[in-house]
Amino acid sequence: MRVPPRSPNRARLAAPGSVRARLAVRLSLLAVAAAALGAVAAAATAKPKLGDGVGEVELRKLGDFNQVTHVDNAPGFNGLLFVVEQPGKITVLRHNQPVGHAFLNIEDLVHCCGEQGLLSVAFAPDYEQSGRFYVYYTTDGGAVNRVDEFRRADSTTADPASRRTVIEIPHPTASNHNGGQLQFGPDGYLYIAPGDGAVSADNAQDPDSLLGKLLRIDPLPGNAGAYGIPPDNPFAGSKPGLGEIYSLGLRNPWRFSFDRKTGRLAIGDVGAGQWEEVNYETASTAKGANFGWPVFEGTHRMDQGAPEPANHQLPIHEYSHGGANCAITGGYVVRDPKLKPLYGRYLYADLCNGGLRSLVPRLEGARKDRALGPTVPFPTTFGEGAHGRIYVGSNNGGVWKLK
Repeated sequence: MRVPPRSPNRARLAAPGSVRARLAVRLSLLAVAAAALGAVAAAATAKPKLGDGVGEVELRKLGDFNQVTHVDNAPGFNGLLFVVEQPGKITVLRHNQPVGHAFLNIEDLVHCCGEQGLLSVAFAPDYEQSGRFYVYYTTDGGAVNRVDEFRRADSTTADPASRRTVIEIPHPTASNHNGGQLQFGPDGYLYIAPGDGAVSADNAQDPDSLLGKLLRIDPLPGNAGAYGIPPDNPFAGSKPGLGEIYSLGLRNPWRFSFDRKTGRLAIGDVGAGQWEEVNYETASTAKGANFGWPVFEGTHRMDQGAPEPANHQLPIHEYSHGGANCAITGGYVVRDPKLKPLYGRYLYADLCNGGLRSLVPRLEGARKDRALGPTVPFPTTFGEGAHGRIYVGSNNGGVWKLK
């Protein structure tokens, strides 16, 4: 049987150099390109994975300052970083380089040093429009812990004449256990963490004392005068206790923070003789929570005769004073996607040991606590900047960016 000869036209259409073949190649290339672009877009929108706490994280030193107590970023000014210096200054860096003057200098008001001094700054959520920011410091010979409001004059200078005292917390007996952290919460209220006053540890359990608590206020003038009390605070209104109190039973909550993704609260509470602790709560579980001091240090009962406090919340993590440890410096749940080994992990350190560590924070208990590798001499604070960038500061004066 004869096979019919192939049509010349069909042969031309199938030839590699034909229009149809070239069109097929182009369509194939377009499909590959579209797939590649889709993969890139998917990678860009994919959620960062939980870090494993190991891997290469470097410390880039930004400069040396005078006894760093806090590092912060101001909303709307991503190119600026603010470094709080314990004697009473705030230095501003523009694109990681110090400008030639102080942002704020209140050394004439501040009583320093030891655990006293200018201890932190917090910028109002509407800082870009209002210019309002708040500082926490010890004054009157160290007998008072004060929070003042200031306003900026320009992007790198505060207006000293704008000072307004928001709240004063008597701290008359001892020079230590001042706490000192300020943070605006996801709800827009200002949270303040005074220590227990050191001498009378029972302050932490006394609802008529502001010491040893986490306080929550509206810093703008309200019915209370210099500030307002949120109506849903656990002791607000006619209830017994001080309306400013949000949580009780803290010893010296030197640093606390809010997770910028989940809004959860993490507190590094400095222990007494044996145990340092990390407390981790949602907004609802933190309200009215009692963290146990001085009945408990961490998970360990200190006072065998005292009843367990109502609404007692145990820490999610504790560590002992072995290995040259002495005092926890609480940090942040890392949300910088560039810090892949740390993403979603709580970063903290110990003042004496100096080693940076991280763990996976969970309400039912932390897991996978491990050393990161880098160390910082006498780390006093962590800071969170634009886009979740993380910084660490030292009592020796150094400030580093994690990269």
